[in-house]
Amino acid sequence: MTHRDVHNASRENVGYLLAKASQRWNELLYERFRREGFKEVRPSYGSIILPLFEEDGLRMGELAERARLSKQTMTTMIRLVERDGLVRRQRDPEDGRAFRVYLTARAHSFRPVAQSVLRELDELLEEQLSQAEGSTLKTSLKEVMSL
Repeated sequence: MTHRDVHNASRENVGYLLAKASQRWNELLYERFRREGFKEVRPSYGSIILPLFEEDGLRMGELAERARLSKQTMTTMIRLVERDGLVRRQRDPEDGRAFRVYLTARAHSFRPVAQSVLRELDELLEEQLSQAEGSTLKTSLKEVMSL
């Protein structure tokens, strides 16, 4: 691949490669979630569920910030995840205008499955990449996220 290929509108473009790699990763996640009996968990729900695994009961605004989503997108996502029985919204006792988001028992039972699936996919990735390449990939993806 030449330097020039990266800038062309082609399948060698970094944005295309990132999007397709993310798409494939999500396919692998969803296949495994279904296999483990959690067909309602969409890979996109990770933007909601993973921050709540770290700290349950976040305000919607805090959750949007941690997930790097707009408040409008967060509201839509929360409705979907709530519909699928994984979170519940509750008025914030300190600010009646705000909502806090809590994981349901179903989401708590999903946590070990998520950890197992993520570990499995990390191992799959390690089979494809050397340890140094995997470390570089993570660092590079974090840098892309901060653009």
